[in-house]
Amino acid sequence: MFEVFMTAEQKVLLKEAQDFVKWAPRQLILDMDDEKIKFPKEFIEEAGRRNLLALRAPRQYGGRALKYVDEFIVLGEVGKLGVPLACVFGIVGLISDALNAYGTEAQKQKYLKPLTAGKIWAGEALTEPRGGSDFFGATTTAHKEGKHYILNGQKRFVVGGEGADFFLVYAVTNPGGGHNSLSTLIVERDMGVEVKHVYGLMGSHGTGTARIIFRDVKVPEENLLGKENKGSEIFYHMMVPERMVGYINGSRALLEIAARYANKRKAFGQPIRNFEAVSFRIAECITKIDAVNALAYVVARTVDDQVGTAGYRRRMVSELKRFATQSQWEIANETMQILGGIGYTRVFPVERAVRETRLLQIWTGTNDIQNLIIQHEFYKELLSRTVDERDIEADIHLSSEEAAEEKVYE
Repeated sequence: MFEVFMTAEQKVLLKEAQDFVKWAPRQLILDMDDEKIKFPKEFIEEAGRRNLLALRAPRQYGGRALKYVDEFIVLGEVGKLGVPLACVFGIVGLISDALNAYGTEAQKQKYLKPLTAGKIWAGEALTEPRGGSDFFGATTTAHKEGKHYILNGQKRFVVGGEGADFFLVYAVTNPGGGHNSLSTLIVERDMGVEVKHVYGLMGSHGTGTARIIFRDVKVPEENLLGKENKGSEIFYHMMVPERMVGYINGSRALLEIAARYANKRKAFGQPIRNFEAVSFRIAECITKIDAVNALAYVVARTVDDQVGTAGYRRRMVSELKRFATQSQWEIANETMQILGGIGYTRVFPVERAVRETRLLQIWTGTNDIQNLIIQHEFYKELLSRTVDERDIEADIHLSSEEAAEEKVYE
């Protein structure tokens, strides 16, 4: 986020975030990447002690009642630690958002309050082995027996699953009901959830990404989040904070590594920054970073102030998710290219960043899905409004009759 736009209070928040990022143990990052640590519990606990988790949650539940503009300030700093820790940090915010918006008072006291304090951890169980983007194709089921739901099925790629005390689980409660087929349940790990480690991830290690299995798990009816068969409402609500987490923004730190290297590294008798092949890459990267920051600020304000229609906000959020994650991947690759062969080694953290940032274009809805949403909402806006402005299509040398004759659509 651009510091020039920050208020005095936001600059204090920035300093808090910077102090937290400085605190993060170097060995924690290395051990996570080497998969010696399966879940960074101490990191979450420390963030909770500093009251940096779930910043948008109400104060009575441990949050600070802040906005996305403020949360982006913190995410921008935490992103410097790499994708794994930024993802784990951001997930607390999005799950707390669902609990706050749809939870009962009892659920908020039992789950939301300790979650924001970093005393417990939660995972969102959405993706299944048969697919992630096809949300309504879920096969996990929950049928009612007395005062319990009997849950069967499995979920995959649950970030933080190995460290989770409870899960938000989407399950079919009304087969064949289309958008009214799913419900959301708060499922505690101790209710009988089987948690298995997901091996072989390309990057983003140490987040406790898991496969979870439900075999006749009994979930009390009071653990239904929101209304029965209305899980789609929670899902669509969650897609805003979930895709906003895509603004992790560790790119600036990577680019600065490459820029400093280019200033020191010499070839053909001069610093390689003097060669356009290097300097132009740096120019393109910093332009993308500033563009992402600018879009992030606009989208945060749009969501915070509820500007426009729900469809307009959905489009803007998808644009940010797509553009930010694509840019971060491109910048990580350009940074490695500037460093050359040494960038492909562990001498610099760039090779780790390349492995990690690839995930962002897949996680929380692939960028292909974001493109689908963007064009869909754009067409809805375009084709539903009456043009009350200059018709530039008419600024041609042909008469309207001649133009009509030439413009053949079918």
